[in-house]
Amino acid sequence: MLSAAESLLAPALEPAMGSGVGDLDRIREVLHREPSLVTAVLEDGIGDEELLPAAVLFPIVRRIGGPTVLLTQRTAHLKDHPGQISFPGGRCEPTDASPAHTALREAAEEIGLAAAHVDIAGYLPEYLTSTGFRVTPVVALVTPPFELQLDAFEVAEAFEVPLAFLLDPANHQQHSLHYRGRLRHYTAMPYGEYFIWGATAGIILSLWRALAKG
Repeated sequence: MLSAAESLLAPALEPAMGSGVGDLDRIREVLHREPSLVTAVLEDGIGDEELLPAAVLFPIVRRIGGPTVLLTQRTAHLKDHPGQISFPGGRCEPTDASPAHTALREAAEEIGLAAAHVDIAGYLPEYLTSTGFRVTPVVALVTPPFELQLDAFEVAEAFEVPLAFLLDPANHQQHSLHYRGRLRHYTAMPYGEYFIWGATAGIILSLWRALAKG
């Protein structure tokens, strides 16, 4: 976990290598600007049905040694996805002007990430989840130094993972489980003690696909 002080003094990470994954300008170039123009990505076995709109912030932190992705671990007592690794985000409120507004609001509420440090780069395909949400991933470039203040009810910790690690196919593991009476397949990206899977891994794969095509 990165404390407020540690977020200011985070050590340099290994430079991102290969396929331009460390080139933040390239990431900005390949992203879709308008969510309405993006084809939705469905979790295994999920149909394109009436779902609640939501948005998450995909925060890519500009670190000297290479970009990282800021993730959170949800607290164990939550009803939805307890203990899972996630992006800051949540359901869209009627007062939110856009998915980007939702993502920024939720990031401020959950981890105290100030919008002044955040530069929206674009959107990834909507991600439709088995828990009933139509999620718009809002990719943003985050400029340190910044301090985080976690909502102790929702967020157990916040941490950073090298972007190059998450976008390396060698770290994409295939798993399966029985859910709602059928066998479902999913991708996971274990990183140390953290097991990154579900919608979070699916959204990361969306960025990997966009870069591969772009």
